[in-house]
Amino acid sequence: MATEGDAAERARADVRELAVALGHPTDNALLVLDRLERAFAAGDLQRTPFLVRAMGDLRLALAQDEGQRLGGKSAEAARVIMRAIVRGLEEA
Repeated sequence: MATEGDAAERARADVRELAVALGHPTDNALLVLDRLERAFAAGDLQRTPFLVRAMGDLRLALAQDEGQRLGGKSAEAARVIMRAIVRGLEEA
């Protein structure tokens, strides 16, 4: 069952906004991950199996070696995964 209340709705809205914000998708993805972690820690949203997997996938897409820049493949993967996270928010 989805978390209800103003804090849950604000967290969902924040994630939606961050996912489509102007800027580089990899930067947005880091902000999305941070916002979700804060929402989970505060009890504003529930961790769902889907969100846990999607966040893990997003972290893998953002993984880089020391000194390596995130490029086009990471950006495209981040876009796709963030869209999936936004779709899955209603269950959190």
